[in-house]
Amino acid sequence: MRWALVKVALAVTAMVVVAFAVPLGLVVKELARDRAYSNAERQAATIGPVLAITTDRTQLERAVASAETGPGGRIGVHVPASGKNGRPAEIGSRRAAQRDVAAAAKLGRASISPVTGGSSLLQPTAVASGIAVVEVFVPDKALTNGVTTSWVVLAGVGLALIIGSVAVADRLGTRMVRPAKRLAGAAHDLGQGKLGVRVPEDGPKELRSAASAFNSMADQVVQLLANERELAADLSHRLRTPLTVLRLNAASLGDTSAAEQTRAAVEQLEREVDQIIRTAREQKAQTRQAAAAAGCDAAEVIRERMGFWSALAEDEGRTVRIAGADRPVRVPVARPELAAALDAMLGNVFRHTPEGTAFAVDVHNAEEAVIVLVSDAGGGIADPDAALRRGHGGGGDGSTGLGLDIVRRLAESTGGDVRIGRSVLGGTEVRVWLALDDRRARAGTRRGHRLRRTLGGRRRRTARTGS
Repeated sequence: MRWALVKVALAVTAMVVVAFAVPLGLVVKELARDRAYSNAERQAATIGPVLAITTDRTQLERAVASAETGPGGRIGVHVPASGKNGRPAEIGSRRAAQRDVAAAAKLGRASISPVTGGSSLLQPTAVASGIAVVEVFVPDKALTNGVTTSWVVLAGVGLALIIGSVAVADRLGTRMVRPAKRLAGAAHDLGQGKLGVRVPEDGPKELRSAASAFNSMADQVVQLLANERELAADLSHRLRTPLTVLRLNAASLGDTSAAEQTRAAVEQLEREVDQIIRTAREQKAQTRQAAAAAGCDAAEVIRERMGFWSALAEDEGRTVRIAGADRPVRVPVARPELAAALDAMLGNVFRHTPEGTAFAVDVHNAEEAVIVLVSDAGGGIADPDAALRRGHGGGGDGSTGLGLDIVRRLAESTGGDVRIGRSVLGGTEVRVWLALDDRRARAGTRRGHRLRRTLGGRRRRTARTGS
């Protein structure tokens, strides 16, 4: 795909450059030609007034000398003979053939005659003795003056456009191919049994949809495996009762060889059932660990839980605001655990603030962490540190603080933390810091503090603006 985009961009840009550069190059050449002949016409026009006054050779030679704007010997004047015994006068340099000069005098308009090394502009002018012709030599170099430079510039611009379009196409192809490669790699890992693999939902819209579908499929696979292993463990437990009956019956058979074989078979069957139960439990634990490692979409969980709590908020006349939950935000915690933590924080809002108190949930997605803010407009918490410890009152009315302890353990499991402070709304703000990578989170503590200060500054500015 990447190489295909590069080839398409190369072909399209090359066609556009050729379509515009070639005509523009021809226009530049024509403009240089017109400029050269226009200069020749201006030089010829300076001789016309002198011819209209006099045909004296001396005067005409002075006029020709003064009209030369470049190298000398480029202007000539062909004056017809005056009277019966007069002879034609040739002043200055002559390059055009006699027949071309005569043709120009006969036609009475300017014409161009090809000569060695260039061309001559023949400009007829009426004098007392007939039609005089002013000849101005235009060398080939003047006709192409500046054309080569212009063509080189056009070629450079065209080449730069082609290189730029190829670079942009390659960048775009990389942006499209990288998510596709990640998706293919994740599918391969999932096929090898790595249930915790998930794909970041970024890139073009179609690839984001594919990544979202893959993550949803992986979640369903984990859930199905968990249900299957739960069922296997349950069925194995159900076999214990008939096995117990068989063992009791085998004990009553006596000491015959058949009885011994029956008891041995029952014991073997019990060992196999125990092995099935242990294996199912181990696989179930692994499945849970994979689900936790895979994480979940925090924005989706927040929308779901806010949909649940919004009904109660509407009954109590509370204003609810959600920010930052309009796009996927992946966090490395299990969905049920995040939902339980959100329910604990939102439940505290409803339990410890009066009806009609507004509250809000904000999500900030940083490079190394996701920050979930639950704020309200209540009276605040007198002892924030005690509210995070199990068994201490956090709400001032006998609360055990167990909900916030659950939130704290959830954040610390990712390498993050929980802080309680004053919100923009005037009440309590619970900030949950969920590190996206525990190792990077520990190494990037300073960056995390900078982000916290930034968020705090934004909240203070918002509060001042709101006031």
